[in-house]
Amino acid sequence: MQFIETKIKGVWVIEPKVYADARGYFMETWRQDEFEAKAGPVRFVQDNESRSVRGVLRGLHYQKGGFSQAKLVRVICGAVDDVAVDLRRSSETFGQWVMVNLSGDNKRQLFIPRGFAHGFIVRSETAVFAYKTDNFYAPEAETGIRWDDADLAIDWKAGAEVISSEKDLRLPSFKEAEYFD
Repeated sequence: MQFIETKIKGVWVIEPKVYADARGYFMETWRQDEFEAKAGPVRFVQDNESRSVRGVLRGLHYQKGGFSQAKLVRVICGAVDDVAVDLRRSSETFGQWVMVNLSGDNKRQLFIPRGFAHGFIVRSETAVFAYKTDNFYAPEAETGIRWDDADLAIDWKAGAEVISSEKDLRLPSFKEAEYFD
């Protein structure tokens, strides 16, 4: 696996070695030893998967306090633009974001440490999105930031095609959000 650190320290793009031939392909999607050698220790405890159609925008989500989660995300089929927003108040990149295209074709993964909001927009007809978390889902700690927050100014390149949940449309702005120390 190749680990490429993004402009935000701790956020990594991971490109697996893909062995392809006429039968299809094989790749390792997770290796604890290689991951810890590059990105540091993590213990994943939950796997999640979603399927969405073109234009669906999920996010920007995170869990507060002791329920925060690190995530290793990837797309099994289809394509998304995935975003991580730094909410670590002490970070020199606080309030900044990175966007990475993840697809079933490029097989890239994105590691997002604790202290970040996360979201994605689907670019293909459908996308199957899978991710690991290092902390269990806790509905009482769930929160987020509106995807179209003017202060973050994320360029989703979405136009009028965005499909968002009512719940996501009620999320607070970046200025009203709870941050991490």
